[in-house]
Order: sequence, then C-alpha cells, then structure tokens
Amino acid sequence: MAQDPYRYFRPEARNLLDQFAQGILELEKNGGSAGAVARLLRLAHTLKGAARVVRQSAIAERAHAIEDALARYRDNAGAIARDNIDLILSHLDEIGSQIVTLVPADGNDGGAQPKPEDAGKKAVAESTGPAPDSLRVIRADIADMDAVLDGVLETHARINQLRRSGRTIEQTARLADLLHAQVAAPGGGERGRGQNHAAIADELRRKIAGLAGDFDTAISQADRELRQLRDAVEGLRLVAVDHVLMALKRTARDSARALSKQVTFESSGGDIRLDADVLGIVQGALIQLVRNAVAHGIEDASGRAAAGKPAAGRITLGVASRGQKISFTCRDDGRGIDLAAVRQAALDRGLLDPAAAPGSGADELVRVLLRGGISTSAAVTDVSGRGVGLDVVREAIERLGGEVSVQTEPGRGTTFKLVIRRSVTSLTALLVEAASGAGVMTLPLDAVRRIVRLSGGDIASAAAGASILYDGKAVAFIPLAAALYGTPWPAGRAWTALLVAGAGAIAAIGVDRLVGTARTVVRPLPDGLESSPIVLGAALDGEGNPQLILDPDALVAAAQSPQRDGVARTGSTAAPAKRPVLVVDDSLTTRMLEKSILESAGYDVDVASSGEEGLELARRKKFALILCDVEMPGIDGFTFVEHVRADPALRNTPAILVTSRNAPEDRQRGRDAGAHGYIVKSEFNQADLLRMIAPMVA
Repeated sequence: MAQDPYRYFRPEARNLLDQFAQGILELEKNGGSAGAVARLLRLAHTLKGAARVVRQSAIAERAHAIEDALARYRDNAGAIARDNIDLILSHLDEIGSQIVTLVPADGNDGGAQPKPEDAGKKAVAESTGPAPDSLRVIRADIADMDAVLDGVLETHARINQLRRSGRTIEQTARLADLLHAQVAAPGGGERGRGQNHAAIADELRRKIAGLAGDFDTAISQADRELRQLRDAVEGLRLVAVDHVLMALKRTARDSARALSKQVTFESSGGDIRLDADVLGIVQGALIQLVRNAVAHGIEDASGRAAAGKPAAGRITLGVASRGQKISFTCRDDGRGIDLAAVRQAALDRGLLDPAAAPGSGADELVRVLLRGGISTSAAVTDVSGRGVGLDVVREAIERLGGEVSVQTEPGRGTTFKLVIRRSVTSLTALLVEAASGAGVMTLPLDAVRRIVRLSGGDIASAAAGASILYDGKAVAFIPLAAALYGTPWPAGRAWTALLVAGAGAIAAIGVDRLVGTARTVVRPLPDGLESSPIVLGAALDGEGNPQLILDPDALVAAAQSPQRDGVARTGSTAAPAKRPVLVVDDSLTTRMLEKSILESAGYDVDVASSGEEGLELARRKKFALILCDVEMPGIDGFTFVEHVRADPALRNTPAILVTSRNAPEDRQRGRDAGAHGYIVKSEFNQADLLRMIAPMVA
C-alpha cells in the first residue's frame, strides 16, 4: 500500500483554515488591528507554503489570493469591506473542498490532484463552515486509535495469562523449598551428598524467588503503563466542542446575510470534550437550530425596531457538562415561536385533531413541530421553508438516545435544550454480579439513583409483577438475571437492589453483589451479532475479563414489562452447576460476549482465539460443549469440527458452529463436518442459544 503523502498536510491545513475562519469573522464583528491582519496573512502564507510542499498548486493559489485580498488592509483593518470578507470565506470553502478530496496516489507520486468530479464540491453543505470536515479527519484517525485500543485490551488479557504463569513460578519455588527440606535431612552415609544437594536446592530456591519477584515487578509495571496508554487513547477519541463552534458561527453569519438580517453569535463551553462521532451528529442538529433561530426567531430590522430591540439579533449557544451528560442550550432573543401559525400548519397537514386543536397548548404544539413537515415560512428560501429543520434535530437526538426540550415566550425569544450522553465509548460504570458465580456486568453509574438492601418481605408480588415501595410509591422490581436471561428466582430471598432511572421512570434491579466502580470503554457488539435489547455494548476490564454494558432505559422497560411474572418460572435455561464450555473465535468482542452470556447462565467458560489453540485446550481439558466460529485464519470452523470428530478423546463432545454464513450449502457442510448445531449471527438470540445447549450439556 502506497504511503499517504497528505497524512500530515490535511490536519495542518484544516487547523490553519479553522484559525483563519475564526480570525476573519472576529475581524468582521469587532473590527481589528494591523496585528490581527498580519496574523491572518501569516496563516495564509503558512498554508500556501505547506500546499506547495505537497504539490497542491490549486490550494496554494487560493491561499495566495487570500493574501492579495488582505494585504491592502494591513494598515487599516477597520476599513475591510463585507464583500471582501465574503470573498475570503469563499476561498476558504474552496480550499476546504479540495482538502476533502485529497487521497493517496496509487504509486509514489505525492502530487495527486483532486478527482475532477469532486473538484466543485463544497467542503461543507449549506454554509456550515469548515469544521465538519475537521471531524471527518478526526474520525479517520480514530480507526487507528481503535486498533491501538484493541491491542491494549488484548495485551491486558495476555498479561492476565502471564500472571497465571507467575503463580506457577511461585509454586515451583515452593517445590524447591520442599526439595531443600528433604535432601537436607540427616541421611547417614549419604550425608555429604545430601548436603551438596541441599546447597544446589538452596541456590535454586534463591534464583526462582528472585525470578518470581522480577517477573511480578515487570508485569505490574507493564500493566500500569498499559492502563495509562488506554486512558490516553480514550482521551484522544474525545474532541473539544470548539471544533464545531466555528461552523455554527459561520451558519449564523451566512444565514443572516442571506435574509438581510443582523445577528451576533456567542458561545461558551467550547472546551468540553466528547466522542467525535457523537459530536458530528450533534453538530447537524445545532446547525439546524441556529438556522432556525435566524430564519424564524430573529426579526428583521424594522420588526426589531418596532419591538424596541437592538438592531442585531442575538443567538447564544451554551455547552455544559452534567455528570455523564452534556447539554447544549441554544437561545435567541427573537419573536418566539408563532404557536398560532404552528397550530394552523399542523391542522392543514392533518397532524392535529380539529376538535382538539383550539385547546392545544405550547408543549403539544412544540412536540408536533419537532415531528417535522411543518413550516411557518411564507416562502421557500435557501435557509427555511421546507419544514425539515426541527425534524433533523429530533432524529439526531433520537439516534443518540438524548432528550430535547423547548421553551418559548412571545416577543422574548426561544430556547432549545439538547441533552446527550458525553461519549458512547467511555463512561463511569457500576460493576455488579447478576447471579452468584456469574460474570461481572456494568451499568452507567449516573443512571443509579440509590442502592438498597431488600429482604424477602420488602418485595410484593401481584399479577402485574413484583414491586417494592420506594419514596412512598410502588416501583417495579426484577432481578438482573431474570431480565437478561429469564432465569427463575425464588420467592422470599434477600437482594441488593439498584434504583435505576431510565425511560422516564425508576425500577428496582436485584443483583447478587456490588463489585465496585470503574472507567469503562464501551465497545460495540460485532456486526450481525444481536443480543438482548438490555445490552448496550461490551467491554473488557483491566485484566481482560469480559463484561456486558447494560442500557438503563431498556432495563427499566424490562422491569415494567407486563410479561414479567415474578418468581420460579418453568422451562429454565439455567445451566447445570459449572459445566465447562469452550468458546473458539478470533474476534475478541465475540469471544467476550459469548463468554459473558454463558458465565451468567452458570457455565464455566474457557476461550481460544484460533482453531489451533482451541484444539490444544480441548485435548488438555474435557469440555461439555464447544462453540466455534467458522471464518478464522488457519483452521476454520468446519475443519476444527472435523478434527474434533476424528479424535477418539473428543469425538463425543458436542460442537456448535456460530457464523455469519447462512447459505444452505454452508449449513450442509457444517452437518457433514459433524456439528451438533449451526447458529447464524444475524439471527443470534441468547435465550435461544441457552435453550439449544442445555440438553447437550445435561
């Protein structure tokens, strides 16, 4: 693969563009000094030089044109005309467009030009400024960060194996002690030889003890360093909100210009950091809110004068951190939402019942407005009139599992508040054990309102399900193992219960044990591998042990489900006590997920990352069942099962193939190889898995 000749140029150029756009907009808003113009000229000159190094003449020429447009104002910055600001911003947009199209050349030529079909593309659609492409570059880099992070997690798992080897060394040292004690005992004529043996054993004991100490020190140090590296990579994944504020400032300016309005845009909280993918989704929603504020909220000059307001409308965007959540508050000092116009538009579109429409309040009308398809604009323009803006906001927040609220006051303005989780990849979690001896599960700590100890008498059973009394109200109760796997639970036992907030309600979730809290990296489940809706993702702890991350909203919904029937259900899929199962899969996440599901159901699980490693484990230890992936490097799943059936010691061990391949010929090949079952990942259901394997291991 050819080396990317623009690997360093793209982020440098994007950073220069961001600085330049910020500076030129400040110059337009507040005027400026000769020093401010000189700084912009230096930025343009730096960009021009960098573009020439990578032989991007078109970008260099644009940068040179910016220098020409600014040079005349070096000594009189206050005289810069708005048309010149527009020209400079246009050059910046074109440069941003060209940067996006830069791709590595097929060979060693570092001067690849943008593709002709892409040459006319804008860097950012609809006047949003250059920041979205900056996020695109960051997301491309995140692929490398994810690879590093996966490597760190795998290394942690290996370190855990080394720790076990260290314990073996300690055992060897104890054996040496025993040997020393035996050969050092008085032995008559053999006393001299025994003394010699004792000396040798004593030396052996000292060396092994020193080796064990060195081994433990090295492992502990490596573990600390890897933890620091993991924290650093997590931090790199998070992006400051500042990256999108320039786009919003450009949106306000250009939208106001298009509608012949005056608008100032102010922001705060730009240093708050969150996941780049999340920020990219939020950015689209915020851009729509700013455009909506300019088009529908801020009055024109005559309207503001009649209302006794300053000529320039004011839009503010405040970003605040609240635990694991981030709020974005967009305010304008305009006319407020025209609720009468919204009501009429909703009636015209059939979105309101005509009989109930006259009594519809502001909250109901705002909810209708957020559904999309409603516009109160008299005409369609580049900025408004299509009725899709707030629909984009609602869809973005729904994708992130967030919340949106609106407050409006006639003649005073409107406030939109978006609340989302800080990061979908990193959170502070409460670690719990769902059932005795099962694996550890994690729950976002900010969803846990309280932890209480319940006796059997605290839990009431009724037709609708079990419940407890909390804060004077009945709250639905369900054990975590029952919510996840349908595991039966006996009446009258005591529980540790988590009062969990989600889906607009609170539920009590019973667990066997609290393990502690930890900073957890949430990894998505493998493509096509569906699990319980309660499972948000997966993670590994610092020692490589698997954990499922639970979704508070889905957990509360499960507790309130009318299907929950409380205690001691029949048809249990619980496993016989600690039956050993082997999971063979080259995907770390898939191994981890299957291990966690099986351990939570009561199985004793070993894992292997290849068919070769799986065969070695299977020949050393007797397993009641083997789950094996099909597509693996080296020995694939079909071949693995054939080896198992050909081995006299293994031939009776049930084996199930788990794969994304669903063709009839693949299923037949699995049967021919001797597999007892065939599970397609796209149809994967943990309850079905447990039901399938229960009779095989009985």
